[in-house]
Amino acid sequence: MPGKLYLIPVPISEENGLQHMPAYNSEIVKSLIHFIVEDAKTARRFLKLYGYSPIDKAELYLLNEHTKSADYSELILPLLNGQDVGLMSDAGCPGIADPGAEVVKAAHEKNIEVIPLTGPSSIVLSIMASGFTGQNFSFVGYLPIEKPEKIRRIKDLEALANKGQAQFFIETPYRNEQLLETLLSTLAPQTQLFIGKDITSKDQYLKSKPVAEWKKTQKPSVQKVPVVFGIYRW
Repeated sequence: MPGKLYLIPVPISEENGLQHMPAYNSEIVKSLIHFIVEDAKTARRFLKLYGYSPIDKAELYLLNEHTKSADYSELILPLLNGQDVGLMSDAGCPGIADPGAEVVKAAHEKNIEVIPLTGPSSIVLSIMASGFTGQNFSFVGYLPIEKPEKIRRIKDLEALANKGQAQFFIETPYRNEQLLETLLSTLAPQTQLFIGKDITSKDQYLKSKPVAEWKKTQKPSVQKVPVVFGIYRW
């Protein structure tokens, strides 16, 4: 009988530790030996946060941008051998804007039970905090890097927002300022722009207002910090 694949959330702000995690998560984490992770050092740090001991007991299997499709079958071998496995992201919930989705897909293909645990997701929290519709929304991940393609994509997303579907997206932290400036210069003045910065940290910032107002007021510093952006038309 195959093992179970547990999707283990990781704090999106280290300063709050396990404040946003149910105690049940720690029980599950402590019961596991095998973990699929993006970065071994980061994973060990969060395992210690969960009270995992001894840390050397953990068997870590790396999953990142260098992982090839052929490697997924190897990652789920412990599951096929009857061992439970934990899948962890570097931050937030695995499988959302995260390479872990491919492991979950492989698990389903092998009829392995997938069990998501409760925890913080900056994307879900942003949708909640934006004031945009919660009935019709889309998270589209990263926008194109090159400016002409990025502008075209923003205009396409704005057209969808104008039709009643809220649009949420993210950027690599060191390009956040550039994206924000492009949004302000591309979007219509009446389009609502949401900025969710450093969510769950002491410096958390969550605000929605029209582009015209953003241009007239001081904007938060978003460089090199995790940010979720959203657009909509009220």
